[in-house]
Amino acid sequence: MAPTPGGARRPAGRSDRAEIVVSAEHAGNRIPARWAATFAGRERLLESHRGWDPGSLELAQRCAEVLGVRPFVCRTSRLLIDLNRSLDNPEVFSKLARSLPPRERQLLIERVYRPHRSALTGRVERLLERQDRVVHLSWHTFTPVFRGHRRRNEFAVLFDPERAAEQALADEIGRRLEEVELLRRPLRVDQNEPYRGVDDGLTTSLRQRLGPRYLGIELELNQRFVRAGGSRWRAIARSVPRLVAEAARAVS
Repeated sequence: MAPTPGGARRPAGRSDRAEIVVSAEHAGNRIPARWAATFAGRERLLESHRGWDPGSLELAQRCAEVLGVRPFVCRTSRLLIDLNRSLDNPEVFSKLARSLPPRERQLLIERVYRPHRSALTGRVERLLERQDRVVHLSWHTFTPVFRGHRRRNEFAVLFDPERAAEQALADEIGRRLEEVELLRRPLRVDQNEPYRGVDDGLTTSLRQRLGPRYLGIELELNQRFVRAGGSRWRAIARSVPRLVAEAARAVS
């Protein structure tokens, strides 16, 4: 057995290089035909930030392309079932989805929720059998106005600050993103704002399940860039995922 940097013994055959997994849990606002009647006339709601994270699919795909991996994405609307919530969280189903019969809600768990989570978790577990660590980059976007308050945040890195490896990766991402300029100033990068990285979510549940060799990082971009479109959004979509991928490789 080989020694690890922390002094523990690494099982023979396990690499000390980290693998990287990419996902986007709110990549679309599709409603499968079986449940379409529940959302009839709710097109504006589905198009809003409550229905999905616009731009997260493009960011995840670009990041995965740079890393040479296949992203795990869900294009079903979070208003039907939220893959970034635990099943015991009341917000896993929206008010509209809670109106569905229990049998239909269970079907959503079996057809939408568990396939995504099981596939991603299984991939991480298999990688951990031969790698010392796995980094999970989960891409999201957030609404610029929440409950009447305009958010000044532009980009956020969410993680567990009690985990030194996650803190180091978050710091490296921030340093790399200093290269991204908006109107002759750097992109503003915050840590654990406007959300906390230890709140209920996929990365939090995987930390609890997989232990310290799993590094879970959520990446959040302000949707005002996505909604505005144009050259600024194209520049962000091109550069930010690349720089995040490079940071993950460097720290790994």
